[in-house]
Amino acid sequence: MSKSNEELFLEGAVKLFRYYKKLGEGAIAQLSDDEVLSKPNEASNSIALIVHHLSGNMLSRWTDFLTSDGEKSWRNREAEFEESYPDKKTMMAAWEKGWVCLLRALESLKPEDLNKIIYIRNEGQTVLDAIQRQLAHYPHHVGQILYQGKALKGKEFKALSIPKGGSTDFNKTKFSEEKTIRHFTDKL
Repeated sequence: MSKSNEELFLEGAVKLFRYYKKLGEGAIAQLSDDEVLSKPNEASNSIALIVHHLSGNMLSRWTDFLTSDGEKSWRNREAEFEESYPDKKTMMAAWEKGWVCLLRALESLKPEDLNKIIYIRNEGQTVLDAIQRQLAHYPHHVGQILYQGKALKGKEFKALSIPKGGSTDFNKTKFSEEKTIRHFTDKL
């Protein structure tokens, strides 16, 4: 029995969120406490502040996802950009808490939920739109984490995708495999 487009979308969304979680963790693992707490400049956020924002957003948006507004009264968004963590271990606990909340909510959804209306700051949108909204938002911030990690580590930063200069070998491997339908994250 083939899967519906809705089932495929939900499965793909979970895979994409897990992929970006893994990318963020791969970058953060290469950094010290001091590096995750450092700011490139006064107008920028440290990785720890970015994580604080991501975790706060995830907890607010995905707690009681189908039944309450995605902007919870207990969330202090401004503090997410001001109050950091004392160390990387504490930061990673918050990171994990946010991702667990997101993934549990997403994995509990059924295809028929995608057309339901949920609210964020009293603005109604379908569940499908809300998922896509966060699939744009979270990778944006994970990209910031990767960029800062590369800037901090320079040539010591281990690539988390196709390494610079590795496209030819990567493509050679891919084109040597049999054509198949699968999600690009399935072999990661």
